Amino acid sequence: MKWIVGLGNPGAQYKDTRHNVGFMVVDELAKRWSITLTPQGKHRAVIGEGNVGGQKVALIKPMTYMNLSGEAVRSFLDYYKADLADGIIVYDDLDTEIGKLRLRYQGSAGGHNGIKSLIQHLNTQSFNRIRMGISRPQPGIVISDYVLANFPKAERDKLSHMIEQACDAVEFGLKAPFEETMAKFNR
Repeated sequence: MKWIVGLGNPGAQYKDTRHNVGFMVVDELAKRWSITLTPQGKHRAVIGEGNVGGQKVALIKPMTYMNLSGEAVRSFLDYYKADLADGIIVYDDLDTEIGKLRLRYQGSAGGHNGIKSLIQHLNTQSFNRIRMGISRPQPGIVISDYVLANFPKAERDKLSHMIEQACDAVEFGLKAPFEETMAKFNR
């Protein structure tokens, strides 16, 4: 089974924030693939399962809040006996320009608390990732305020395009090795 985790924070107040681009991608994939996402209390996540081009797929949105994302992912992996290599984690990245993607299969958390939690609970820094650019804030703006703010209108087109690109990368990654997906989408 292939599985895709979008990182974000639950609750209406966080829905359109920079920190929730991972959730936005999972929601868009659920629409594309006609997969219904439902709360799974035992995993502390919203999960949807489906079949995409003959491939069994799970979409996951941890409901633990960003800083504890690894708990929900670990619970899912243990329950489904899913392989770490079959997953893709989608999340926001301050060090990538708004609208751009960076795919990687390993690396540090780079200050991202959701990734810190994943590294802690998965006991590795090696897992497939799609980093979605949200750019750094202007000097003087507190990072936590910035990532929990909504995207301004001026960035909406770039955001929509980036979500489409991330979904395309995930779809491509269902059929191809992640190295090939990286080569195609890291432009």
